[in-house]
Amino acid sequence: MLTVLTIAGFDPSAGAGVLADIKTIAAFRCYGAAVVTSVTHQNTRGVFGADHLSDTSVTSQLRALFDDFQISSIKTGMLPSREVIEAVAATLSEKNIPHLVVDPVIRSTSGYDLIDKRAVRSLIEKLFPLASVVTPNRAEAELITGTRIENAEAMMKAARVIGDLGARAVLIKGGDMEGQTAVDLLLDESGENFYSAQRVHSRNTHGTGCALSSALACLLALGYPLREAVSIAKRYITQAIRSAPGLGQGHGPLNHFPPDFQIE
Repeated sequence: MLTVLTIAGFDPSAGAGVLADIKTIAAFRCYGAAVVTSVTHQNTRGVFGADHLSDTSVTSQLRALFDDFQISSIKTGMLPSREVIEAVAATLSEKNIPHLVVDPVIRSTSGYDLIDKRAVRSLIEKLFPLASVVTPNRAEAELITGTRIENAEAMMKAARVIGDLGARAVLIKGGDMEGQTAVDLLLDESGENFYSAQRVHSRNTHGTGCALSSALACLLALGYPLREAVSIAKRYITQAIRSAPGLGQGHGPLNHFPPDFQIE
């Protein structure tokens, strides 16, 4: 069984962060390990605060896992400070990690800033060049590039800017854009490729970005090419939203084990 590592925050509602990542990793029949970077205070209605762990604590967690496991793939989520980002980047630079998916978690859906501007700059400079793929949503891509994204042309422009910042591949998630289809854009060494799916109208979308990036980390570890991995991961997310259990009073969690999902 392949080991996939998530480095992210802890969401006590288990809709996002390391708990959601671990469930997604299990859905893809990999073994999930986790390094916690921050303990957030949140539920389905919003984020109300966070207690960030130190760079020393994060490094210690990482080294303990690397000393004991053969890690096939890593995804990063919430990295709350410049110090934590630089510690993660320094540790990963020492290791021969085949696949790294960087989900630049910057702001929650409810508008809570999860990292500061200094941390965003470090994320771009230190982690983007190490990543197999960077997976911002529209709001994150807009913040990183300073580009307003309202259509496919703007998505392509933003993806190119992020690529120029050092990312080998960029997946801009367009699930929060208007329209009857949810369209994502992948820019890789072969060029641009759009992925469309019928939009599922649902309030149960908490943690979609976490689940998607974790699914990609698993699929890359399992040997799928990036373009195929994106297609499978998008299908997984669609079915996870469609079969969501309807928990909580706000944006509810996904069903991380959708009953009809098969990798192939």
